[in-house]
Amino acid sequence: MRLGIHSKSLVCLTAMFDSLCKYLVEKFSDDFATWLLGEPISLTELSPKELSLEPIRADALILRQSEKLVLQVEFQTQPDPKIPFRMTDYRLRVYRRFPDKKMRQVVIYLKKTNSEEVYKSKFELEETIHRFQVIRLWEQPTEIFLQTPALLPFAVLSNTESKTSTLQEVATRINNINDKKIQSDVAASAFILAGLVLKQEEIQRLLRRDIMRDSVTYQLIKEEGAEENTRKIAINMLQEGISIELVAKTTGLTVEEVQQLQSTQVDNQAE
Repeated sequence: MRLGIHSKSLVCLTAMFDSLCKYLVEKFSDDFATWLLGEPISLTELSPKELSLEPIRADALILRQSEKLVLQVEFQTQPDPKIPFRMTDYRLRVYRRFPDKKMRQVVIYLKKTNSEEVYKSKFELEETIHRFQVIRLWEQPTEIFLQTPALLPFAVLSNTESKTSTLQEVATRINNINDKKIQSDVAASAFILAGLVLKQEEIQRLLRRDIMRDSVTYQLIKEEGAEENTRKIAINMLQEGISIELVAKTTGLTVEEVQQLQSTQVDNQAE
C-alpha cells in the first residue's frame, strides 16, 4: 500500500531530523561527549557494519567509540515503543564485538509529547532487565545548549519560557562564530530544528539573512516530502550557502549528487 502525502511527509521529516542530528554529532563529537559523558573524550566513528548483525535503523543510529567506551545516541522526533528492545539489542551486539568496553546509550527526544513511551528507560523480559538513558529536550535547562556551537541548534527545543527569545539568543551567538563554515552549518541546523516548534516566518525573521537567506527549504520539506522535491530542496540549501556535506546529510543525496547539482546551477547561472 502506498503512503499518503501526510505519511510520506512524516517519514521524510523524521529522516531529515535524524540525518541532521547525526551530522552534528559526527562533526562535533567532542562537544557531545562533554554533554553526554561529562568529559571531552575523543570519539571516533563505529560503523554498524562492525557489529555482527545488520543495524535495525541505520539512519537514526549514531555509534562513536574510544579505547574503553562505546557511545550510542539516537534522536527521536516521535515516540517509539520499540526503543527499549532496540537499546538492549545493540548493547548485546556491542558486547559481542567489544566485551571489554563499557557502553553508554542515550535516547534524545526532540519534540514535546505526553506519550508514556518517552519516559521508558529500561527493557524487561522475564528475568532480563536492561537500562539506558533518556533525555527529553523540553525538560533540559537552556543554558546547557548555549555553551558550544554544536549544541546551539537544540536550545530552542529546551525548557525555555520563550522559544522566540531563545532563538534570538542563538542567532546572536551564531553571529559571533568566527569560522564561516561552522557558522553556516550551525545556522542551517538551527533553522531546520527550530521548525519543530516555531513558524517559518519567525525563524526567518530571527536568523541573519546573510547567513540564512529567506528560505523555502523547510517549507518544501514540510509540504509533501515527496521524492521529487529532494533535489529542489538541495538546490535551495546550496543557494543559501549551506555546505555540500550538510546538504548531503540532510537530504539523503550523495556528496557526488550534490556536487553535480551545484555544478549544474553554476552552469545555468553562467548562461
